[in-house]
Amino acid sequence: MELPHHAFCRYLSQPISRSGTSNLIPVFQPCRILPPSTTLTGFRLLAAAGANAPAIEQPGGRMVVELVGAFNELTDRMNLLSTSSSRLLFKSLKLCIPLLQALPFLPDGRPPLTRALSVACLLADLQMDAEVISACVLREVLETGTLTILEVKNQISTGTALLLHESLRVKDIPSKVETLDAENAAALRKFCLSYYDPRAVILELACKLDMMKHLDHLPRYHQQKLSLEVMNIYAPLAHAIGTRTLSLELEDLSFRYLFPYSYLYVDTWLRSYHTDNKNLIDIYKEQVLQSLKMDPLLKDLVDDISVKGRYKSRYSTMKKLLKDGRRPEEVHDILGLRVILDPKAGDGMVERGQRACYRTREVIQSMWREIPARTKDYIAWPKANGYESLHMAVDVSDSARSIPLMEIQIRTTEMDKLAVGGSASHALYKGGLTDPEEAKRLKAIMMAAAELAALRLKDLPSNSRGVTMDRRDRVFQLLDKNGDGRISIEELTEVVEELGAEGRDAQELMQLLDANSDGSLSSDEFNLFQKQVEFMRTLDDRDDHYRTMLDEKLQISESNGLIQVYHKALGDQLFV
Repeated sequence: MELPHHAFCRYLSQPISRSGTSNLIPVFQPCRILPPSTTLTGFRLLAAAGANAPAIEQPGGRMVVELVGAFNELTDRMNLLSTSSSRLLFKSLKLCIPLLQALPFLPDGRPPLTRALSVACLLADLQMDAEVISACVLREVLETGTLTILEVKNQISTGTALLLHESLRVKDIPSKVETLDAENAAALRKFCLSYYDPRAVILELACKLDMMKHLDHLPRYHQQKLSLEVMNIYAPLAHAIGTRTLSLELEDLSFRYLFPYSYLYVDTWLRSYHTDNKNLIDIYKEQVLQSLKMDPLLKDLVDDISVKGRYKSRYSTMKKLLKDGRRPEEVHDILGLRVILDPKAGDGMVERGQRACYRTREVIQSMWREIPARTKDYIAWPKANGYESLHMAVDVSDSARSIPLMEIQIRTTEMDKLAVGGSASHALYKGGLTDPEEAKRLKAIMMAAAELAALRLKDLPSNSRGVTMDRRDRVFQLLDKNGDGRISIEELTEVVEELGAEGRDAQELMQLLDANSDGSLSSDEFNLFQKQVEFMRTLDDRDDHYRTMLDEKLQISESNGLIQVYHKALGDQLFV
């Protein structure tokens, strides 16, 4: 049984007997253990929850916890800086949270709010703007008929309403053809890229990825039908629009449902390249990063070094294995690293960056045997589209076992930015457009749409220099509507009632959080509450983590025959 985030309050609400013994936890009473970092002040505040009936368990308290927690998580992922973006997202969450909480569970067993926030987190990780995130959480309500696009326009913004309308049009794309063959799929992809707001396309792609992660409740036929749509339309579309991470995940999940036995074969083979439950690629990343940071020549050339690693996706691996009848040992790009160097600023920065790239290659050559036939120097001889990078392949096998070659790309931060920009046009071309010039034109349209959205919201770029605001202060300022530096009972009541709860819930919540009993909340008092929110929202994640760890332990025990013995002993008791 899953416990709600606030279940630990019941633990604190139990009376303590005068003898000091344990009336604290009655039989079958679910409880949570407080983390070691809980301060004395925090414990007093948590204990007060029990004394106040407890306020956080009231509808208003629960919704405020959800509102503050969801806003903090999303803005933390998005690196939001502008006030207009914060207000838009906060207003959208405030509108949709009570509506979503009132809806029944989804067929996959999740609450609608959980699904909406899951997709929103995917979009936030892609650094989408507040308008896209707002449209995402509102779309869940819109599709149930609880809310209309006109109401979104009046209560949130015209831009969000238009984006919602676009996303629903994109969702309807597969119904435009009777047969989903390769030709029709390519035509649909081109149609999406040509006539829709690219942000609406990315929103639909994130929804599709979330759907693919929760298909197990559907019959096999439906799983395969949806996976075929994703494989033919949405995965190539994700590649075309420049969201490669979405594309790879969509391909792998579709592969898993369409060809389960082939997927299992490839997945088992790739998982064999683990050492002590750790991915080989993570081991090599650490080795390369440490060697580069210790090199004195590189210290004089660069300010920072980053190393990214990846395994080839399951679907891409399957295609390699099937192409020309290749054997597993003939697939040479299973493991991949990318080294990105940030050269020191000043005169000669470009030359300094190039020297750092070549020095990095020398350091890696001292670690493993390079395969000369697979070395490519795109710095000395850049590609026609301006792409620059060093490519090399190294043999990381040892006496214990044979390991596929590892491919390594070496480039500066500026080269990496150009590579991403250049690959975007290439991705459009690979996504189903036959004319490279048309691909470039569509890329320009996509960039213009994103810039227009940023201008409308007056968003600041994530790397801008200016006054940074702690995300907790951002929520406090949104609730402190008159800007006097305190949240009054009237301001808290207004928020609670907007969430659909009763005003008395706000009074109880104020009593719980108001440590000095002055009738309002200071920034420090509200920050302490936000720390509680963070703790409460991570309880389920922590529980899942512990369950996974226990599952691994139980599987180990099962391999030793202990589980079978236990099952037999239990069965003997049951059938006596």
